[in-house]
Amino acid sequence: MTHFISGFFVSLSLIVAIGAQNAFVLRQGLRREHVGIVVAICAASDAVLITAGVLGFGAVSAAVPGLGMAMRIVGAAFLIVYGALRFRAAWRGGEMLETASAPRGKVVATALLLTWANPHVYLDTLMLIGSISAQHDALPFGVGAVLASLSFFTALGFGARWLAPVFARPRAWVVLECAVGVLMWVIAASLLIGA
Repeated sequence: MTHFISGFFVSLSLIVAIGAQNAFVLRQGLRREHVGIVVAICAASDAVLITAGVLGFGAVSAAVPGLGMAMRIVGAAFLIVYGALRFRAAWRGGEMLETASAPRGKVVATALLLTWANPHVYLDTLMLIGSISAQHDALPFGVGAVLASLSFFTALGFGARWLAPVFARPRAWVVLECAVGVLMWVIAASLLIGA
């Protein structure tokens, strides 16, 4: 049980930090737009990556010189572009919760892109969780980590509706978009400084 609890809290502590993926889940939850599929994509993707990390990706990345640095540089570029898109959305004046629903295919593609092209997902799930899991019994640790991811994305996506009255005003969307843009650029800078 100790290994399960450790896996749960290690995973939760890494996932809770807001990033591109979490900001998208929050945004979809606020808009009440394809929330179930977005939560499922994020949680299932994390489950695959956490499993790969627990099964030994940390050892692979240690054996391949430069893999970590390459992931950081590509990741920083991704976050800079995503941050710029958020600033552009803020510049355009925000939006209302009642806007027309985005096509499901576009939402799915964005969720997949923000998950699988996001360097923090790999750093957190493969490298950090993978290396920490080596100190625990892998199966309960991995199950705890996967359950934390599922719990967090479910709570974020479906719990966002309680913030809907705040985001009924376009100005709140402008603030959110600017905050996410700044956060993406700060994370990109930290990745480049660490490279």
